[in-house]
Amino acid sequence: MQYAHNNYDITEFHGALLDIIGVMNQPARDDQLLQTAGVQLDQILFPLLVAIGRCGPIGVVELADNLGRDYTTVSRQVKKLEAQSLAHKQPNAQDRRISEVTLSERGREIYNAIAVARQTLMNKVLAGWSPEDVEALFRLTRKYADSLRQK
Repeated sequence: MQYAHNNYDITEFHGALLDIIGVMNQPARDDQLLQTAGVQLDQILFPLLVAIGRCGPIGVVELADNLGRDYTTVSRQVKKLEAQSLAHKQPNAQDRRISEVTLSERGREIYNAIAVARQTLMNKVLAGWSPEDVEALFRLTRKYADSLRQK
């Protein structure tokens, strides 16, 4: 069902999204997550490792687009991950011109430790919420993200 004629006032929603993004972009939050995971990782490489773990194998250009970073910057950062044996790059099976990045076994272990730490910290944030509210948040956030990707 389409609701093409709605004209929602998104001021509060937009403000909430900016608040969330602001909190999530705080270096102290990354430090807390890495510390909880028991992981030592250069903060600049943290979002890159998570994006590769979530989407990989992924082309370097697509990875840069997903992170909102310049291709050359991401390419240099991928080399740093490779130097630390956290990721490796290989040509795409269908198009050898495309370099794809995947996490190494060690990179995958770090990614998994970060995921467990994220769940631990998020469950603390949501401790006072009802299960129904948490489920609604997760369901509607996924729906919103999927809708954004279609536009």
